[in-house]
Parts: sequence; structure tokens; C-alpha cells
Amino acid sequence: MRTHLRTSVCVAALIASVAAVNAQENDRFAPVALKLQIVISRWQGEKKISNMPYAVSVNAPPPSQAADPRIQGHANLRMASKIPVMMISAAPPAAGADGKPIPQVGPIQYQDVGTNIDCSAKAYEGGRFGVDVTIEDSSMAPEPEKKTDRPAFRSFKATDSMMLRDGQSAQFIAATDKVSGETVKVDVTLTVVK
Repeated sequence: MRTHLRTSVCVAALIASVAAVNAQENDRFAPVALKLQIVISRWQGEKKISNMPYAVSVNAPPPSQAADPRIQGHANLRMASKIPVMMISAAPPAAGADGKPIPQVGPIQYQDVGTNIDCSAKAYEGGRFGVDVTIEDSSMAPEPEKKTDRPAFRSFKATDSMMLRDGQSAQFIAATDKVSGETVKVDVTLTVVK
């Protein structure tokens, strides 16, 4: 009876240790869930004039697979509106009753205005994460920037790579618009989802 009990205890301990080893082995190959907080802000000198936050979830392959360039967690965000833009015809303008030219109005085309974010991440040893981010942002220019009665659009595109740890923030980019003098800043914060 004692031998049977000892055997059962040994078998149970062996099963528990094999399960623990398997769990550790599976953790080596399990992706790490991340949340990226991306904030696009516009500044006029020291005054913040807009702040647009975006949150993107991405799964980062573990350190055991980080060296393989084919394995990366990806996330994409597309957020846009279509703005109607009246086109002006290249034909010579017709004359109105008062003799002034009337421009020939052409078809309406639609301009995409919004934000596109593409990101990917990989986990590295020591709790570091390699994050690649590409941002494209376009918007209608405010009234003071417009030189004509036609709509004006502004846009920027930036791509960068950074190394971040859980809870760390970094400034992705800061650039000044030549026309408006506004500075666009993009900040990225990484959080490991528990």
C-alpha cells in the first residue's frame, strides 16, 4: 500500500514538473500583447492647438523569434473622411451678362482627409520592444492658410523605429509646417497588456 502511494506521489510530481516545463516552453513562443498610444499634437509656438490620440493593439513575437525578419506583429488603422472638391475646368471661361468671365466648373472629386497608422513590434530580451511606426496624416488647412477661395490641404508622413519598455513614452517626431509655422509632434507610449 505504501509503495503504491509513493508511486502515485512520484507520478503526480513528475506530471506537475512536465506541465511546468511545457508552460515555460510555450511562454517562450507566445506573442506579447501590446497597446500603443499614439498622440498627434499641433503647436503654435508654446500653445497646443490640437491633440488627437489613437490606440492600437499589436502582438509582438517573443525574443525567441525576434531574429526572424518574416515574423512581426502588425496593426493598421485607417480613419478618413472624403471631402468634395469642385474642380475648375481648363476651358476658357464664358462671359456673364456683365461681360466678366465665369469660370467653367468641372466635376466634383473627393479628397481623403484623415489618419493612417501602420505599426509592427517585436519583443527582445530584457523587456525591450522594437516598434516600427508609419503615420500619414492629412487635413484641410485652416482659413488663414488659404490663399484662394478653393480648399487647401496639408499632410505629413513619417516613418521611424524605436526601442521602448513597458510604460515608456518617446517622441516619435517633431516637425514644423513651412506654411503655417505649426509644429506637429507625435508621441508614442507602449504598454504591455497583462
